[in-house]
Amino acid sequence: MTVIFILTFLLGAIIGSFLNVCIYRIPRGLSVVSPSSRCPSCGTTIKVYDNIPIISFFILGGRCRYCSGKIPLRYPLVETLNALMYISAVWRYGLGWQTPFLFAFCSSMIVITFIDIDFQIIPNVITLPGIVVGLVASSLVFPDPFAVNATLGFKEGMIGLLAGGGLFYFIAFVSQLILRQEAMGMGDVKMMAMVGAFMGWKAILLTTFAGSLIGSIVGILVMVLTGTGRKAKLPFGPFLAAGAILTLFVGQEIMVFYLHR
Repeated sequence: MTVIFILTFLLGAIIGSFLNVCIYRIPRGLSVVSPSSRCPSCGTTIKVYDNIPIISFFILGGRCRYCSGKIPLRYPLVETLNALMYISAVWRYGLGWQTPFLFAFCSSMIVITFIDIDFQIIPNVITLPGIVVGLVASSLVFPDPFAVNATLGFKEGMIGLLAGGGLFYFIAFVSQLILRQEAMGMGDVKMMAMVGAFMGWKAILLTTFAGSLIGSIVGILVMVLTGTGRKAKLPFGPFLAAGAILTLFVGQEIMVFYLHR
C-alpha cells in the first residue's frame, strides 16, 4: 500500500499541475491544451525541468528562472491538495473501477473552487459534462458515501441531480423575487446538480449544511478581520466544494454521529 500511495501522490501532483492550467485558462477562454505552460509575468515557455510538480517551485525559490517574477504559492498548493485528495480517495474506497471517477470528482471541486475565488463564476464546461459523468458513475461504480461497499445507482443519482439543482434553483429564484438581489448564481445551481448526480440526494443535504456552516465561519472571520461588515462578498462555490469533499470522505461517519448522539 505504501507504493500505491506514493504512486497515487505522484499522479495527483502531476494532474494537479494540469489543474493549475485549467484554473488560469478556462475563465479566460483559452485552450488548456496549447500553447505549453508559460511564465505569467514574462511569457517565456517553461522548460520541463522547471515544471516538476511541487518540487520546481521550491528549487526556483518561487520565482521565474528568466524574469524573477513571483510564482504564486497557489501552484504547489493545488498540486499538493490534489495529490492528498487522490490518496484519501484510495485510502477510503480502495482501488477499482470507481477510482478514476473519484479522482475526476475531487479535481473538479478544486478547479471550481479556485476559479470561483478569482472570477466569481463556475464554468459550464466543468459542471455540465460533470452532470453527465456523474450520472454514468453513480449508475455503474460510484460509491455511496453513506453505505459500506455499496454503489449509488442510477435512480439515486437522478434524484440527487434533481434535488441539488432544484433546491438551489429555488433558493436563487426566491432570493431574486423577495430580496431583489442574486444570492445564488446559476453556476452554484449546476454545480449542486453535478454533486447530486455523483453522490445522491442525501449528499445534497450534508453538502449544503457543511458548506453553509464553513461559509458562515469564514464569512464572520473575514468581516471581523477586514472590518467590511456585511459588505464582504464571498463566492459560495468553494464552501459547497468543501462540503462535497467532506461528504465524500466522512459522510458516513458524520451521519452515524448525528443519529447516535
